[in-house]
Amino acid sequence: MKCRNLFAGAIALLVIIQADFAIAQTQRVEIPMAEIKPHNLTIHGHTRVDNYFWLRDRNDPKVIAYLKAENEYTNAAMAPTEELRATLFEEIKGRIVQDDATVPYQDGDYFYYRRFEDGKEYAIHARKKGSLDAPEEIMVDGNALAEGHDYFSLALVRVSSGQNVVAFSVDTVGRRFHTIRFKDLETGEMLDDKILSTTENLQWANDNSTLFYARQDPETLRSYRIYRHRLGTDPATDELVYEEPDTEFSVNISKTKSRAYLLIRSSHTLSTEYRYLSADDPMGEFEVILPRERDHEYRVFHLGDDFYIRTNDSAQNFRLVKAPVGRSDRSHWEEVIAHRDDVLLGSLEVFRDYLVVSERRDGLTHYRVMPRDGSAEHDVDFGEPAYRTYFEVNRDVESKVLRYAFSSLTTPNSVFDYNLDTREKTLLKQDKVLGGFSADDYVAERRFVTARDGERVPVSIVYREDTPLEGASPLLLYAYGSYGASMDAYFDPMRVSLLDRGFVYAIAHVRGGQEMGRRWYNDGKLFNKKNTFTDFIDVGEFLIEEGYADAGRLFAMGGSAGGLLMGAITNMRPDLWNGVVAQVPFVDIVTTMLDESIPLTTFEYDEWGNPNEEEYYRYMLSYSPYDQVEAKDYPNLLVTTGLQDSQVQFWEPAKWVAKLRALKTDANMILLKTNMEAGHGGASGRYGLYEERAFDYAFLLYLAGLEDRA
Repeated sequence: MKCRNLFAGAIALLVIIQADFAIAQTQRVEIPMAEIKPHNLTIHGHTRVDNYFWLRDRNDPKVIAYLKAENEYTNAAMAPTEELRATLFEEIKGRIVQDDATVPYQDGDYFYYRRFEDGKEYAIHARKKGSLDAPEEIMVDGNALAEGHDYFSLALVRVSSGQNVVAFSVDTVGRRFHTIRFKDLETGEMLDDKILSTTENLQWANDNSTLFYARQDPETLRSYRIYRHRLGTDPATDELVYEEPDTEFSVNISKTKSRAYLLIRSSHTLSTEYRYLSADDPMGEFEVILPRERDHEYRVFHLGDDFYIRTNDSAQNFRLVKAPVGRSDRSHWEEVIAHRDDVLLGSLEVFRDYLVVSERRDGLTHYRVMPRDGSAEHDVDFGEPAYRTYFEVNRDVESKVLRYAFSSLTTPNSVFDYNLDTREKTLLKQDKVLGGFSADDYVAERRFVTARDGERVPVSIVYREDTPLEGASPLLLYAYGSYGASMDAYFDPMRVSLLDRGFVYAIAHVRGGQEMGRRWYNDGKLFNKKNTFTDFIDVGEFLIEEGYADAGRLFAMGGSAGGLLMGAITNMRPDLWNGVVAQVPFVDIVTTMLDESIPLTTFEYDEWGNPNEEEYYRYMLSYSPYDQVEAKDYPNLLVTTGLQDSQVQFWEPAKWVAKLRALKTDANMILLKTNMEAGHGGASGRYGLYEERAFDYAFLLYLAGLEDRA
């Protein structure tokens, strides 16, 4: 394998690796061995010895010292790339319009939008009354709210039905505990109401004074309670509306597009249950639409006298039915769209005269326009081989215009209005990419790879037209592959920095996602999870065989559950990759899924399996990246995490790196980079995101020998 060693630039750091516990020390971080006890767990007759279990405690000074020492080591090891990182940061920043704004959408008397100001990190939420020429009203300025905080996240911003009060939720730690605040939009004054320790989820009723919101379990962070707050009252007296007793379910609150009903959704991987309440009667009682059943997932939309229900009842790829409000049991169902084996039914936009259905066919999203008068249907034409599209804000059920977003590997994000009557498409905005970017300079392809078991795995590929193929170029392969989340071919202006330096970029649409229908998801979960890993490996080998990638310069990247994928493929085929970037990786799957106190554990049993059952335990253990580390050569690794991460706890990547340090037999580097102020999403501001991406790219470019290429 062709690789480059960055250790030469870090000799002065004097990093000492303590043999059994891999303590990277920059200032002689001494951890007495007597204080560190291996954690032994015997289950199903098998004893797991975890030498790094002590790294779990984020409040332990020894753990903080360890993480800081690793950061210092990483910074020193990456010192040769300092100039490159600065160049990449300025390049990325200079390619993205810094004072940009979203396309305004109309809601009642106002046009709402978000905008950024040059040099500032966070969005400003604003509106104009009556027309886009009217004076601007700033509702919420994220930059002002973020002052004095190392981390800041402004989540939902929701305006009341009377459009005179805005509610918003902020997190200043990164653990996803939010504070809900209220602002009087007529006076500009903040209201006294302040609701602490909530999720980001909130929704107004139609009386202009009642807000519903969700709270999480303080230990597991499971969203499990819905409360009702009346403006001007003490939040301590807020009424508990619903509590979800099943630890495998979480809840949220929403409102139908028609604004007629509030919906409480209880859900886990394989089951859903909705409750509804007239939004005009917020003090009323919620009623169940369809009682939960094992393996029944459904989603509810409302129009007129009916609920439209997307259901997988007798339909693996889902079907659409409708039923009268208040009579939604199966005996009243009227089928609107039947199940199809080759088409996955996605989301739905309901209008008075049309239904617009998002469907996946052969791995791509299509919009099917269905006139409610029964006249001929048609599809919206996107005109590219691979792309990402999603519904934008469509608030008005009376409208005959669909607003959607579109991008591809070569087309920047674009927002269109599509006239459902005339089929006329109007481009409202396409993101500008500065610095001389032209889509004509790049080539996008879509290929299918035959996996080892005969399945056809889609791959999206992009490169500059002047990039030499025939096995001469470095390639970065990306994937996710879990939870049925489809990873579409989208445009990323930051990615241009890699493409312009000679990289090929590819997305492997592996099993575990839902690109090829619900079966694609089912074939990449539970006892089929290894298909996700072997698909990725087979795609990597294909890209080398077909000349897209230099065999010595193939790289991989993935985050969160995609980080699990990165851990698995480095164990299974370490020789295939020059370098791997594992972002907030879920790599200690067995330990986490055995601990019900850890967030996300219990209601993910149907994704990974419950290791308390021996068959699942043995299977999960057989691919768990942390458990499968052994004495052998590994590729170069950059591993990132956040100290406050509530989804993948920081100790998973920290333990993985420690074990790799102790056992790997190569001279390749392994770097652990912990953001000490952030959570799962990394840096909270946009410039922090640019810096993180510049760091990742510098790691790849240096290994590929392209650090000097302008």
